Amino acid sequence: MNIPGLSDLVSSTDFAAAPTITPGAGHHSSLHRGMPPPAVTAAVTRGVCRWMDDMGFSSLMEFKLGNGRRADVVGLNAAGVLLMVEVKSTPEDFKGDAKWLEYVPFCDAFSFAVPPHFPWQILPTTCGVIIADNYSAAVVRTAPHHPLAAARRKALTLRFALAAGQRLAAITDPRIQDY
Repeated sequence: MNIPGLSDLVSSTDFAAAPTITPGAGHHSSLHRGMPPPAVTAAVTRGVCRWMDDMGFSSLMEFKLGNGRRADVVGLNAAGVLLMVEVKSTPEDFKGDAKWLEYVPFCDAFSFAVPPHFPWQILPTTCGVIIADNYSAAVVRTAPHHPLAAARRKALTLRFALAAGQRLAAITDPRIQDY
């Protein structure tokens, strides 16, 4: 997938450059319809973070945005591209939550990540779709790009760096609070 129009940062970002994968391929995926939603969410989040790493993104979970919301997963790559992913474990989870609309202005591309048994066709066509399990993820619909303004990009990149640094420091010093 190419994301043109980020000329100041990168001529294109190829999200499809990772090896072609099928969630759980080569592994026994433990995801199934009867699992409790929190367990599904944790597994999908893990798969998304692994996929982001394969794509050259550093990821943070539960990332605080400037509007007070917390994004499930945000990825930042070396070119400064910010990719945001909202994890949905069930159709009811998606239908009962419209907060994701408040996340889109804080990223270059926005996608939903869902488990393999999720009817992903119900998700808005204006967003990307990632199918993930606890081992990997695959893009089934490319996220449209909408480049951030330079000032917002700088603010989010700084927020990302501070959060990452504080989370790393908190591993060795429990008195440090999460940013």
